[in-house]
Amino acid sequence: MNRYPLWKNIIIVLALVLGLLYTIPTFFGTTQAVQVSGAKATVKVEADVKDKVEQVLKAQNIPYTGLYFEKTAQGLGTVKVRVNGQETQAKAKEAINAALNTDPNSPSYTLAYSTVSAAPDWMTAIGAKPVSLGLDLRGGVHFLLEVKMSDAVQKKLDAMQNGFNTLFKDKKIALQSAEKNGEQLVMNFDSPAAVEQARAAILSEQNATDYVIAANGNSLSVGLTEQAVNQVKNQAIKQNIEILHNRVNAMGASEPVVQQQGFDRIVVELPGESDPARAKSLIGRTATLEVRMEETTNPLNGVEFDIMDEPGKKALLKKQVVITGDAFTQARGQLDGQNGGVHVSVNLNAESGKIMRQTTHDNVGKRMGIVMYEQQPDGKTKGEVISLATIQSEFGDAFQITGARTLQEAEDLALLLRSGALAAPMTITQESTVGPSLGEENIQKGLKSLAYGFAAVSIFMLIYYHVFGIFSVLALGVNLLLLVGILATIGVTMTLPGIAAVALTLGMAIDSNVLINERIREELRKGQPPAMAMHLGYERAFATILDSNVTTLIAGVALLIFGTGPIRGFAIVHCLGIATSMFSAVFFSRGLVNLWYGGRKKLKSLAIGQVWKPEGGEHRSVASRGSNN
Repeated sequence: MNRYPLWKNIIIVLALVLGLLYTIPTFFGTTQAVQVSGAKATVKVEADVKDKVEQVLKAQNIPYTGLYFEKTAQGLGTVKVRVNGQETQAKAKEAINAALNTDPNSPSYTLAYSTVSAAPDWMTAIGAKPVSLGLDLRGGVHFLLEVKMSDAVQKKLDAMQNGFNTLFKDKKIALQSAEKNGEQLVMNFDSPAAVEQARAAILSEQNATDYVIAANGNSLSVGLTEQAVNQVKNQAIKQNIEILHNRVNAMGASEPVVQQQGFDRIVVELPGESDPARAKSLIGRTATLEVRMEETTNPLNGVEFDIMDEPGKKALLKKQVVITGDAFTQARGQLDGQNGGVHVSVNLNAESGKIMRQTTHDNVGKRMGIVMYEQQPDGKTKGEVISLATIQSEFGDAFQITGARTLQEAEDLALLLRSGALAAPMTITQESTVGPSLGEENIQKGLKSLAYGFAAVSIFMLIYYHVFGIFSVLALGVNLLLLVGILATIGVTMTLPGIAAVALTLGMAIDSNVLINERIREELRKGQPPAMAMHLGYERAFATILDSNVTTLIAGVALLIFGTGPIRGFAIVHCLGIATSMFSAVFFSRGLVNLWYGGRKKLKSLAIGQVWKPEGGEHRSVASRGSNN
């Protein structure tokens, strides 16, 4: 009756072993590291980069405790150097950067501060890693981005020009040329009559109140009102914040912080981010895309770009932009089943789809280029052609972007497009890894609160429930062990709200044991034999424990769904803690009880403290009855 079958005992032992194995790395903690990744889509980090890094470190007598090369299934790689101390970390980064990036204006590799597990390598090999700590506990990656508001206005003028081109074609108004002059769009026509026709057509548009229009001979100048300019700038920073939110969420970042600072700056914090180089690559890239036709007649009307896949080769594209990156609504990296290559399938919004359909209809047999702009170390943006293909037939709001070398490259580009195109380019003005000084203090305070709470609860349970109190304390320890192991395994970032959730979990777990112990006492008061009292106590307490945990879980799931930031972090730990508390308080503690009492044939008493008789009857200490305790 009070014995577990073999398979249940095996589950308990296996849970303890795995919990201990995946919790131990947390006690080792993390140490400083320098991470080397490819700065461009065409640059791949191979094993030879590890050898180069090793040579640099040895040549400059920079001590390191580990050097690792990791390669993904897509063929991309990264090199991490494990060092001790921030000073050594800074020296290693500077030395490696000078050796690998011989051209500072066009770096081939991205170097970033990182952290790696200080646990033995064999633990890391099986996926055992420390619990990730947030900025308030350990630090993380911090970016300060400056939004180029002037570029947002220029992109608005480009969009206006594309719209006017389509409008004039529909109205059969001959536009000779168009160019930007500051924050104005100057369009030239063949006669003043055509100018008036164009002016009337523009004024008929729904957003005509946003325009400042002035005619001068055969020219028509169109600008934006001050209110419209301010609206464009405000919308630009709001859109960039939303896009950054989407990007960091798609990266899997835990509890990211993306918020506006001042008029034109955005703060991005990624707590516990394990791959800062990739974060910098995805966040720092402007992801500004432009679609242009190839210029084949007049070089003066064209702009020269480098071709990403073909070093040394250039492409001459028209100055006029067909569509920009904000036209993309969907993007997905895919393998091409026919030729084994990769591509990005994209969709455009309705307005841009019309422009693309008209452009491709008029230029069948000509080549169209897709230009991607990326930020350079000097703060400037450089455009490279990622795709230059011949238009085979007319197409509209759906087509494919080729040029990616690997599926990872295609997926990274798709992520940028899927998250949205930036309304304005951004410059990383500040990049840092937040130090652990404040975090260490928070960790110490959080651990002390948990330790004091655990000790207080343990003392109470031992005094009040005797041996069953010992079982409850051991179950409480197992609950904490399993919770930490699960948090570390699935990569949940622990913050101060998370520590609060752990404390709440301990309280809920001990409450379950209190319910079980009191049920056993109740059965003893009814006159049940000790063995039957234990059996009925666990059986009848289970329904109450389940109801209380389910109702609490519902609240936790609601916080998980609708909460953001620290609230979401609290909810994750809270929900996982409910699951581990159910296992430890019911399943594991029953196993301890079965192990201690289940083998006794003549059980006369239970060491469970005072059992009080109802209605003023004589009380008795069940623990003092008999000698089989």
